[in-house]
This record gives sequence, structure tokens and C-alpha cells, in this order.
Amino acid sequence: MKKTFALTHEKKATARLVDAIKNEIKKYLKRERAKTLPNDVDFWDFDCRFGADAASAKKLHIAEMNAALDQAETDQLTSCYIEIVAKPGYRTPKEK
Repeated sequence: MKKTFALTHEKKATARLVDAIKNEIKKYLKRERAKTLPNDVDFWDFDCRFGADAASAKKLHIAEMNAALDQAETDQLTSCYIEIVAKPGYRTPKEK
């Protein structure tokens, strides 16, 4: 998913728009994680980027996405760019 979301609307509150974006991200992650894994892959991992626009987007972990959206709301950004790309994930064995 590579998408620019508007954080302003003439009839909707910014908080409701942020909640809608969070819900869309959650649905996207659920849909991607439900896809069948290739044989040698342990789980689906995600490369994520977030910023005011595509050029200024910075890498972050998927768990930090909600906090980044909340920060964008408090900074009163007019839009935000979110990029989430699924990739194969491999578990590393624990050291004993």
C-alpha cells in the first residue's frame, strides 16, 4: 500500500479521519497476513515508511505507525504519506 491520506475535510473531524486511516491500515495488514506463505518463509514482515509526503517519508516499524499518525494529527498536517510493503520474514534461532 502506497497512499497519501488527507487529514483535513470540510465536514469530518481530523480525529475521525485518523481513526479511519488506522482502520484501513489494520485491514490491509490482516489481508496481507492471511495470504499463503511460500515454503521457506516463516511469516510476513513489512517495510514501512511514513511522512508528510513521499519524498520526506522515513522508515519506521509497523508498531510505530499509530503513534506517527497521532503525531501528524497534533502537528496539524494537511496530509500524510504511508507506504507499507509486505516482504518475507525469517525467524532467527535463539542463542543458548
